[in-house]
Amino acid sequence: STKHCPWKMNQLPPKSPVASPVSESTNSRGEALDNLSMDSFWLEVENIKQSAEAEQEECSLADVKTQEEGEAEAEWLQDAGLSELLGDAGSDKDNLVLLSTLTRTQAAAVQRRLDTYSRSRRRRNKHPVRHVRDIFGVATSEDTATEKEESSPDPLWHNLRTSNTQRKTQDYSCTVRNPGKEEMFNMDVAYSEQAAVLLKGSFLSESRKLKDGNGLTRFKIPKGRLGVTRIGDLSAQDMKKIPTLALIELTALCDILGFELKRNKAAKLKTTEKRLFGVPLNTLLENDQKLLPNTKVPLLLQALLSCLEKRGLETEGILRVSGSQTRIKSLEQKLERDFYSGLFCWDEVHQNDVSGLLKRFIRELPAPLLTAEYLPAFAAVQNIPDLKQRLQALNLLILILPESNRNTLKALLEFLSKVVARENNNKMNLWNVSTVMAPNLFMHKGLPNKIPEGKEKQLAEGAADVVRMMIHYQDLLWTVSSFLVAQVRKLNESNNKRYQFCDKRIKNLLRKIHTDKDKVEKNQGEPSKIVKVHASLLLKDSLEVHLNNATRVADVLRQFQKNLCQNGWNIVNTVNLLKCNNSTECSNLLLYEVGGNIGEHCLDPDTYLLDLYHINPHAEWIIKQNPSYPRMF
Repeated sequence: STKHCPWKMNQLPPKSPVASPVSESTNSRGEALDNLSMDSFWLEVENIKQSAEAEQEECSLADVKTQEEGEAEAEWLQDAGLSELLGDAGSDKDNLVLLSTLTRTQAAAVQRRLDTYSRSRRRRNKHPVRHVRDIFGVATSEDTATEKEESSPDPLWHNLRTSNTQRKTQDYSCTVRNPGKEEMFNMDVAYSEQAAVLLKGSFLSESRKLKDGNGLTRFKIPKGRLGVTRIGDLSAQDMKKIPTLALIELTALCDILGFELKRNKAAKLKTTEKRLFGVPLNTLLENDQKLLPNTKVPLLLQALLSCLEKRGLETEGILRVSGSQTRIKSLEQKLERDFYSGLFCWDEVHQNDVSGLLKRFIRELPAPLLTAEYLPAFAAVQNIPDLKQRLQALNLLILILPESNRNTLKALLEFLSKVVARENNNKMNLWNVSTVMAPNLFMHKGLPNKIPEGKEKQLAEGAADVVRMMIHYQDLLWTVSSFLVAQVRKLNESNNKRYQFCDKRIKNLLRKIHTDKDKVEKNQGEPSKIVKVHASLLLKDSLEVHLNNATRVADVLRQFQKNLCQNGWNIVNTVNLLKCNNSTECSNLLLYEVGGNIGEHCLDPDTYLLDLYHINPHAEWIIKQNPSYPRMF
């Protein structure tokens, strides 16, 4: 018999007269709007179910095997870049370097998983796992006593919480969430460290589950002297270090908040002979890059979004109103045949059919866009009571995603923001868009989604709430926290160093990472500096720049462009690299920090360069053109 794809969320009722999550005191008109919003969710679920049944798809799902005790911890240690701690006889150098960068809460998270894995190995009478003391030296009697004292979880947690809550140097107090008000979002100190400080306080959660963006708390990232780093500002080499650090930090944050970070194993589906729909993201991008090098987002997705942006943003009910399943299937077949040849004509396609193709493309990916491994973690974010900490967890999850998934998700979210911005015409506000898109992101035929009875409403609202946050706060979520950049710098600094540790427990062994601010304060004795800024693509000679405490990146770029104009230089290459018509406009120029303790770092215009010099005195500074990657369609 035919085995249909098990869309487990079809256990959910097609419609449900439940109120979407709002504060208790909601008037009848608000409740009616909320009911309509959640009806969109159930309707979308029903459309997905009917689409799958109409095609009678067969799905070859891998059996989900229950993990034995210690297996999850072993996988976590491997993904965290600490596989040698599992007993491999390989080099410990990389482990030592990584461990030396961790904060106290991050180190405690590593120690707990290593302890759990060690206990499971002993129970199974397997080859003993390497103890941390085997890597870092022989324990003294004092160390052994300390280890025994800390072997039970209660003293460990007591010590961790007490030491963190006693720190008075920073104020991370959780203020009342005032809808519409602006709040600071601290990225200088590890989120788990901030959460540990708050343990003895009360978590004041926002009156969450608001349905439009107007009432949401506005967060502002306070710019330190080193500016703000966005995803894309770091080199590929340095970005490869971020997911490992983000995983450790996310685990530490969940430990402090009392949430278990569960991860799935990806289910294996049958390979497809198609070229567009149902093709892995990486395969799509490899094929696209043969046509258009440096493609970051699948060309088909770019074409779908471009078509909707040109003619669909004003369409009432766009995304919510379903197109014809028959036409959508026919269009999919035409795209498979004609897309890459350029023969497919978008002008005659109905916009609701295009939005149907968009959602179908996302659903048909062999693995979820949010990845099979971390889809449960994205869904679990809703259980964190405090809005700021939900966003912290989401920020880390975004950083953990593979680059292809992260870039594709960002392109989708940017489009969804444009839909919300036209809600006066298309009648699709933030909550409407979130409820429609949530099933397409959180339902996947390749995953066994078992929904506990009675939890359908909570999970549906929670999934929509997570999508709402990703759309509304995407600029914040696509930021690399300063504490992670500082850890990358320390990793790079330490790569060629050898360490001799005496402590035996990881949480005692690891040194507290110095934040950028701490390092800056140590170097304030040097009030000025003359440095060279290179612009090899623009000028043959480097420029000498006098730095003082007030010199910012934007100042140097303005001065550079001004000097070009004053000297009558009009430097233009074949792609109009730079045109200077007596203008001090420098938006097409960027300053990069290259080498030293960083691979390559595109600098925030508000970065204070003398402070940066003190952090990384061996780097070169290079002015480059602002790169642009125009869409093909």
